[in-house]
Amino acid sequence: MNKLSISQLSLTYKHRVKALRNVSLEITNGMFGLLGPNGAGKSSLLKTIVGLQKPDNGEIIFNEVDVIKNPSFIRRQLGFLPQDFGVYPKTSAYDLLQHLAVLKGISHAAERKAQILSLLEKVNLYHVKDKEVHTFSGGMKQRFGVAQTLLGNPRIIIVDEPTAGLDPEERNRFNTLLSEISEKVIVILSTHLVEDVRNLCSQMAVIKNGALVAIGSPAEMIWRLRGKVWTRQIHPSELASYQSSCQVISQQLIERAMHIAVYSGEPPEGFSALPPTLEHVYFHTLYHP
Repeated sequence: MNKLSISQLSLTYKHRVKALRNVSLEITNGMFGLLGPNGAGKSSLLKTIVGLQKPDNGEIIFNEVDVIKNPSFIRRQLGFLPQDFGVYPKTSAYDLLQHLAVLKGISHAAERKAQILSLLEKVNLYHVKDKEVHTFSGGMKQRFGVAQTLLGNPRIIIVDEPTAGLDPEERNRFNTLLSEISEKVIVILSTHLVEDVRNLCSQMAVIKNGALVAIGSPAEMIWRLRGKVWTRQIHPSELASYQSSCQVISQQLIERAMHIAVYSGEPPEGFSALPPTLEHVYFHTLYHP
């Protein structure tokens, strides 16, 4: 079992910009979702975990090793999948993985070959191993990204917006693959897609202005909103009035009609009960803590 413990982590950039504010987390094997808007501190937290920047104070312990003092320890066991990544033109999937495996320090040729072929099979790309990666579809490129992430058998994996741009079928296939991987390692999923966190993650956190404003399981967070979310159809011109008088936590068009959801301990006049979702949790946490 792998374990990442973060305690009272703070980070300040130039001009006294507080990027992280006393962040504390404990993460073990499985999928952990990190939700937050742009500029909330997700990237700052991930960069600090992997040793790309040093915090002002706090502690990061990975498998009983202080990785602030010894960042190379976690880097040797890290896999990273960015939202977008470039590939060399006219290079096959197999050859590119060969190159990346050498960069990751897998020096034994037979071991390298066996691991690459095994990973291509795992991500269902073995049949196109000799095809140039730049010709792959979006979903195939993301599965190739998973293969390169798993080179060297990492014990902690960070994925950043991994399903952006994928069609529903590829997204489901990709999410299933991530779920299987997380049984034996820590996978931190940094995303804006609330649905992916609901489907994949057993634990999650919401970050805002560098501070964690909610931590727990998606199911627990949804349960806390039971009997407190209400909805009604309104005219778009009424939206501003409801936003000033109610805690509006979502608005959406359904068959061209605007529907709003509000948070309230009692049913507002004219509203009906609505089963809460993780999206309601997310927006309520961000804007009505």
